[in-house]
Amino acid sequence: MSGTKTKPVLITGGAGFIGSNLADRLAGEGHDVLVYDALRRPGVERNLRWLQSRHPGRVSAVVADLRDEQALADAAKDAKAVFHLAAQVAVTTSMVDPIDDFEVNIRGTLALLEALRRHGNRTPLVFASTNKVYGDLADVPLELVNDAYAPADSYTRAHGVGEGRPLDFHTPYGCSKGAADQYVLDYARSFDLPTAVLRMSCIYGPRQMGTEDQGWVAHFLIRALNGEPITIYGDGRQVRDVLFAADAVQAYVSAWERIEQVKGRAFNLGGGPANAISLRQLIAHIEHLMGRKVEVSYGDWRAGDQRYYVSDTRLVRRTLELREPTDWRRGVALLAEWLRAEKSTLPATSPSVEAA
Repeated sequence: MSGTKTKPVLITGGAGFIGSNLADRLAGEGHDVLVYDALRRPGVERNLRWLQSRHPGRVSAVVADLRDEQALADAAKDAKAVFHLAAQVAVTTSMVDPIDDFEVNIRGTLALLEALRRHGNRTPLVFASTNKVYGDLADVPLELVNDAYAPADSYTRAHGVGEGRPLDFHTPYGCSKGAADQYVLDYARSFDLPTAVLRMSCIYGPRQMGTEDQGWVAHFLIRALNGEPITIYGDGRQVRDVLFAADAVQAYVSAWERIEQVKGRAFNLGGGPANAISLRQLIAHIEHLMGRKVEVSYGDWRAGDQRYYVSDTRLVRRTLELREPTDWRRGVALLAEWLRAEKSTLPATSPSVEAA
C-alpha cells in the first residue's frame, strides 16, 4: 500500500565492525536498517556516516547505550528482525570493571529479550556470542606443530571444537557473554521467541579498527602499516581460526532466513581448521605482504587466554548452507588493501594485543 512504512531490521552495535558490514549487506538488499549504537568505540562514527551516505534513506540510527532500557525497547518495538551485536567486548576491561561488563552484556541482553517478549510479535533475534564460553580449554592436551599449538588428539586437530563442548566461563567477560548466550537460548525454550546464537571465533575484514583488546588481525596490520612495534601477550603460538567479515555476515543472514529451523540452537562460527593460524604465523604473512620485518616483543599471558581455539564448523556450514570460507591469506591481503586506503583517517592504535 502506498505510504506504508516498512519495518526495519534492528542491529545493536550496528556501527561497529561486523554490524556495519551486516547493515551494508541488508540495506543493499532493500531492507530498512535501524542502527542502535552508543558510538563509543573509536572509528565507529565513520562507519555510520559511510552507511548513511552509501544507503541514503535506508539506514537510520539511535545513538544510545544498551543500558537505556526505554530507548532499547522503543528501537525494538517495530523491528522485523534483531541482530544483537552490541556488547562490552574486551576481557581486559571486564577485569577492571566487572559491574559495567555485567550491566552491558547481561542486563542489556535481558532487557532486549524482555522488550521483544512483551511486544509479542515473535521477532527473530540472532545473538553474537563468543568462543570464550568454552573457557581456556586447559584440559585439551596440546603439542607444538610448525610454531603453533595443536591438539594432540587427531579428531580435535582435524575438526576443531564442537558445540557439544561443555560451557566453562572464565573471566567476567566470559561470564557475562556466556550468561547472555544462555538467556537468548532459554527465551526460545521458555517463551517461544525465535532466537539463535552464533559463538564466534576471530572475525576480521574491512571496517575493523583493531585495538589491543579486540580485533587482533586488523591491529597487527595497522601497527605494521604504521611501522610500529607489536607486543604479544603469551608466546605467539596461540591459535585461532579466522573468518572473513563477508562470510560471517552470510552466516547471520542465513540464520535469520532459517530462524524457525534453528531457533533455540547455538553454533560455533569461525574459519575452521583450514583457516587456523597462530599469531606468529600471521605476523610472518604480514611481513611477506609488506616485504619487511615487523618489530615484535612479548609479555605475560593474560587471564583466560586460550592457547588453542578452532571452531568445528561442520554443523553451522551444513545447517545454514554456507559456502567455503575465504582463505585467510586472501582475506588478510584484502584487509591490508582496505587499511592502506583508509590509513590517513584510522584512529590511533595501542601497541599490544591478545588473541580474542
